[in-house]
Amino acid sequence: MIGEGMETIGRDLREMQREPLAAAHVAALRARGVERLYSAGTFLARTGEPADRFVYVIEGEIEVVNPFTDERHLPSTLGPTQFMGEISILNGGNWSMPMRAVTDTRVIEVPRADILRLMSEIPEMSDIVITVLAARRRRQLDSRDGTLVLIGEDDDRAVRRIAEFASRNRFPYRSYALGTPEAEAIAKSCAISSGRPAVIFGRDIVVTDPTPDKVAQLLGLNFNLVDDEAFDVLIVGGGPAGVAAGVYAGAEGLRALVIEDLAIGGQAGTSSRIENYMGFPTGISGADLVWRGEVQAMKFGTRFAMPRRVVKLERLDDDAFCATFDNDQRVRGRAVIAATGVQYRRLPIDRLEAFEGAGVYYAATEIEARYCKNTETIIIGGGNSAGQAAMFLSRSAAHVRLLVRGRSLATSMSSYLSSRLAADPAITIEYGAEVTALQGEDHLEAVTVRNVADGTQRTVSTCALFVMVGAAPNTGWLSGLAKLDAHGFVLTGDAIGETSPYATSQPGIFAVGDVRANSVKRVASSVGEGSVVVSRVWDHLNR
Repeated sequence: MIGEGMETIGRDLREMQREPLAAAHVAALRARGVERLYSAGTFLARTGEPADRFVYVIEGEIEVVNPFTDERHLPSTLGPTQFMGEISILNGGNWSMPMRAVTDTRVIEVPRADILRLMSEIPEMSDIVITVLAARRRRQLDSRDGTLVLIGEDDDRAVRRIAEFASRNRFPYRSYALGTPEAEAIAKSCAISSGRPAVIFGRDIVVTDPTPDKVAQLLGLNFNLVDDEAFDVLIVGGGPAGVAAGVYAGAEGLRALVIEDLAIGGQAGTSSRIENYMGFPTGISGADLVWRGEVQAMKFGTRFAMPRRVVKLERLDDDAFCATFDNDQRVRGRAVIAATGVQYRRLPIDRLEAFEGAGVYYAATEIEARYCKNTETIIIGGGNSAGQAAMFLSRSAAHVRLLVRGRSLATSMSSYLSSRLAADPAITIEYGAEVTALQGEDHLEAVTVRNVADGTQRTVSTCALFVMVGAAPNTGWLSGLAKLDAHGFVLTGDAIGETSPYATSQPGIFAVGDVRANSVKRVASSVGEGSVVVSRVWDHLNR
């Protein structure tokens, strides 16, 4: 396939890049980089290697290579005036696909730190580069082009967890059912037993006992932070509030670290369609919205660490803070922004935990939608998240049943959303109803629904139950340093005699978003709070 013809060179310029870098941009690259010549057949990047440089093509041709066959993977290649790069260069991640010189190819290579500095100094060049890198990642997601391959996602919880992790972090992967020809061929090429679930990275790495942390290391998603590394501000939580704080902290020149335990986007990242966020009249998914913010933050130099959970926060003698992760690693910050939001409570239903990931879910994304295709689906909850999930799942499920313990949705759900639910024939809303029992062996098969008013019960067959009720704040990691209200939310502003609405009882710790007591539980308000709080952090650091 390599000798396919020169007419494919530069197609990316028409489809994604749109315009070449200006002469002044190329001159800036030359000043910061070095010129290199790669002979035909030489790999410029391999899967899993750090994306540590920006490569501008002067002459020659570079192709994307299929990691399993070593053949050309895409019909188009990169030619003169184009550049080789992935979105992972912004955060210090790894190459997701191999790249190879087709002919003798001359390039300018600029180290990652220098290209980031140039992009901050030359916004016009930054616009071109980021537009291209984002478009390339979107193409990868749409076509599922990546080196991460999952076998048996529907049959194995560990593999399913990796699918959720990769999907929510916008990393492309391919998934094959057990016993399919594709699964058998990949198992053979990797010399592993056929008919067994597996997580494979590239051609040679089979991940044993797969966990999100192991996969994150292969993808380069979690930084190898230096122990006790110091930052101006630690932003704990990667939802809308935390990512917005990361954007503004970076833009103000603060050395910032955003820490997230599963996926950037938080709970908002699981919303299939947000229609009341200004600027998106046709709606946008929570994952897309926060991903755009993540790219912005990385452009300004903000770093991200995930999957990492902060388990303890300590105040040091110099008034700085030390955060300890769940892997015992520590980082320091002169200030802390708590943006950990809330998580749905585990309802007191027998065997609930046993069915989590096997019929009981806390998010409604494309992954979960596949599991309830053409079946009866039940959602517990009456808030906007539950309503958005019902609308989204109704496209794939045979029927969606929304169980609301109260008598109406008026106080908990936006009017436009409740009106749509009521008008959709594929959705039934049951008021005064609750789930009391779960049935099934390895997978959920049915639930018992109780009428709160008269106590009558009935059994409903279902393989998918979504729990979206009883949100509890994630504040245990604060270790008692900041005052909380009776429900565990962080007290700020007037409640503790502070003039700043985001200041806590502990100087240097701020709280924004859903984790803050009496906050407005909306994405837009969380973004606003995350943006505004940085000015307060700046004042604290420069007192």
